[in-house]
Amino acid sequence: MPAYSIGDRVTQLQFGHGTIMMANDRHTVIEFDDHGSRIFSTPLVRLAPSSTPAPERPVRRRRAAARTK
Repeated sequence: MPAYSIGDRVTQLQFGHGTIMMANDRHTVIEFDDHGSRIFSTPLVRLAPSSTPAPERPVRRRRAAARTK
């Protein structure tokens, strides 16, 4: 069973601080603050708890569909 759950803040040596997005016995997906989303093998990844807050993400708005005449 994974040691971390969805939403936990962690630190990984190579990529820095991030948030757990998905975790199961085989894979862990982490959304890193500066490096985007990465997938790790759960048994192999080395993580440490992080107390840094997650940065504010810009809200992306969908573009309106072009009207046809």
